[in-house]
Amino acid sequence: MFTGIITDTAKVVRSSLSDAGLTMTFTRPKTWTDMVLGESVSTNGVCLTVSALRADEYECFLMPETLHKASFGIAVPAVVNLERPMGVSDRFGGHFVQGHVDGVGTVSDIDTSDGYVLSVDFPMEYADLVIDKGSITINGVSLTVVNPTDHTLSVALIPHTLESTILKGLQAGDPVNLEFDMVGKYIVNIMRQRAGHAKSAKA
Repeated sequence: MFTGIITDTAKVVRSSLSDAGLTMTFTRPKTWTDMVLGESVSTNGVCLTVSALRADEYECFLMPETLHKASFGIAVPAVVNLERPMGVSDRFGGHFVQGHVDGVGTVSDIDTSDGYVLSVDFPMEYADLVIDKGSITINGVSLTVVNPTDHTLSVALIPHTLESTILKGLQAGDPVNLEFDMVGKYIVNIMRQRAGHAKSAKA
């Protein structure tokens, strides 16, 4: 479980694609001295497992399903947002983030005329999961939705977020990983099941 509060960024040292999947090698943050094999790391919002570990770098392997769901299947980035799993005694500063990306959105606009507002197009099938002032995770960052439509949402980025994450480097047309609010997904799923049962009962 993650919170969407990015603690580090890392360079992608190299990547290797095969029929089995994609192996990515990242620089290891200097403070991550207790990192272990098998550990989960939120990487641009995707929960990846550490498969190889060295003094100054580590590797993760991405299966085809991950590549299908995440932006890594479209383009391998140069730098990524990182967050280690939440500890039981940690402060909860963001929202519930599983690292299970729902799909890929596309940056549609960046407005810097009054602050920094990032707009993202998302698949219309997820419209029920996007509400004004609701939570969204973009490339692993916990953010608050403003001015949503049936296929576009906007988020306002504060200076700290711009300084601490890779979001400041995004450009229009770039793909981003999206994870919609976990609680919202459960509620929508329950409502859809109830609607389906009601329709079956009437039939």
